[in-house]
Amino acid sequence: MVPESELTTGVLLFIPYRALEDRIFAALADAGFDDFTPAQARVMQRVGPDGTRLTELAAQAQITKQTAGFLVDQLEKSGYVRRVPDPTDRRARLVRGAEKAWAAKRVADTVVAEVEREWEEHLGKRRMKQLREALTLLREITDPWA
Repeated sequence: MVPESELTTGVLLFIPYRALEDRIFAALADAGFDDFTPAQARVMQRVGPDGTRLTELAAQAQITKQTAGFLVDQLEKSGYVRRVPDPTDRRARLVRGAEKAWAAKRVADTVVAEVEREWEEHLGKRRMKQLREALTLLREITDPWA
């Protein structure tokens, strides 16, 4: 086991994220949303409210267009997304969340709020606010889609 002082910042960011993700997937499974994988979820959570092109989903998920297409095919078969014509380009299609995806998102959002309350109780309001502010600042230089 690596001493805490030797953990990189990236690992320290990943550990609570992984714990959050585990809680979300457990709650989703309990609610009957146990028919998608973490890889599919990473694509699904990037679908915008008005739909997103497959190429954008692939870029944001940092996967190939072929892999994104495969994952979207699976999500479509399970009823989480649907493909619709892009109103700005007749040749293109958008991936849109279906009602099943929005229902799963409501479950996930509830868990996120619960976990964030727990973190705030543990850290205190001031530290939680500072954590969010610091991570928001880091997003400016780490998230090309911000």
